[in-house]
Amino acid sequence: MLIHQRTLQKEVSLRGTGLHTGKECRITFKPAPVNYGYRFIRSDIENSPEIPALIDNVVDVLRGTTIGINGVNVHTTEHVLAALYGLQIDNCSIEMSGPEPPVMDGSSLPFAEALLSAGIAKQDEPKNYLVIDETVEFHDTVNTVDIVALPLDSFRVTVMVDYKNPALGSQHSGLFDLEKEFLKDFAPSRTFCFLSEVETLANQGIIKGGDIDNAVVIVDKSMNNEELQSLAGKLDLEHDHLAIGENGILNNRALRFQNEPARHKLLDLLGDIALLGMPLRAQVLAARPGHASNVEFVKQLKKYADRNKLARQYQHEKKAGVIFDINAIQNILPHRYPFLLIDKIVEFKLDEKIVSIKNVTMNEPFFQGHFPGNPVMPGVLIIEAMAQTGGIMMLNGTENIQEMLVYFMGIDKARFRKPVLPGDTLVIEAVMTNKRRSVCQFDAKAYVRGELVCEASLMATVMPKTK
Repeated sequence: MLIHQRTLQKEVSLRGTGLHTGKECRITFKPAPVNYGYRFIRSDIENSPEIPALIDNVVDVLRGTTIGINGVNVHTTEHVLAALYGLQIDNCSIEMSGPEPPVMDGSSLPFAEALLSAGIAKQDEPKNYLVIDETVEFHDTVNTVDIVALPLDSFRVTVMVDYKNPALGSQHSGLFDLEKEFLKDFAPSRTFCFLSEVETLANQGIIKGGDIDNAVVIVDKSMNNEELQSLAGKLDLEHDHLAIGENGILNNRALRFQNEPARHKLLDLLGDIALLGMPLRAQVLAARPGHASNVEFVKQLKKYADRNKLARQYQHEKKAGVIFDINAIQNILPHRYPFLLIDKIVEFKLDEKIVSIKNVTMNEPFFQGHFPGNPVMPGVLIIEAMAQTGGIMMLNGTENIQEMLVYFMGIDKARFRKPVLPGDTLVIEAVMTNKRRSVCQFDAKAYVRGELVCEASLMATVMPKTK
């Protein structure tokens, strides 16, 4: 895999009509500095507002992925981003004179060819890969969508589609090497839709720039001449331009690949993965993906990346089954002997859940007085161990973590079920229940040998240290 970040050698432009908005747009790709990422610039709006192509900026996923900030949007970003991501270009400024990139032929190939014509320049800074070392997954049981990322020291994507429609049937496709396969095997695959959808989309004003030259229309219903004439009118086409194809495609258009729809779904997935903001090292398996599910999957990747950002910063030695060891914990929390009451973090889902381990030994200083001859861990210290566990979850992603402290604001519903004795191992699970700005609430439970020994609801806030 490539090591260094890449950008363009010079700028290059294309012009055309947006698929959904129907508006003319000139799109210009420009070189950008290291760590810039992909940023769209709306030159047609006063002060040329900038919209970074990041998952947090997604505002709509209806028939495409739209990003925006403060009401300024860029529609249908996926084909442009797929071209950049597929060519492994890391930094690019994308200037647009309209709200939507031109649809061109409905694929990423025109964008990819333009980018290659501009030349690719290697930069001094290394790429910041997100390396997946555990399963990250998204499941939508209602729409039977499953997308998972599995550990792999390279990048591969496999997609399966099944529309339960005889006009399309089940298809699958796989990309195993971006450098060798993207440009010739996936960039040319065009967007597609079913004939039964076209009239509805036209009535909704969603495909104002659509025509038979920039989309593959799969015939899944019969239409008479009158219906064809009506549809042609709605699409601003002449009647004799439309015909029910004998090969299952409107106007008998030939597919570029036998499984072109599956390949285009893979292309869309690449464009949406680009919103992660960093290249990925993983095996991605996707069943029946779409923009809505792609975005939710990338959000899961973002949570994983944010969690690992803290791990990369403080956990310098990789250990099986350990997210943070005691050395990393001491770099995150200010607590020290005798008040550091957790030994390691073994599970961490950003803003959702964290699990810590506390090994309780007879050497604990509190056993000397609590109680002589009958040592029992004080309940208030179990609560404190819960608080420290939740504190790590709250501090994740906080800038200047060494200058911040977690202050607890409330303890509710505390219950002590069984005593904790020397030799016990406390497993503490904290689950986030509410988060507003710097204030969080979470429910914590402590177990010994699988039995609940303590539970409580806690509230805390993150504040700067007092000078």
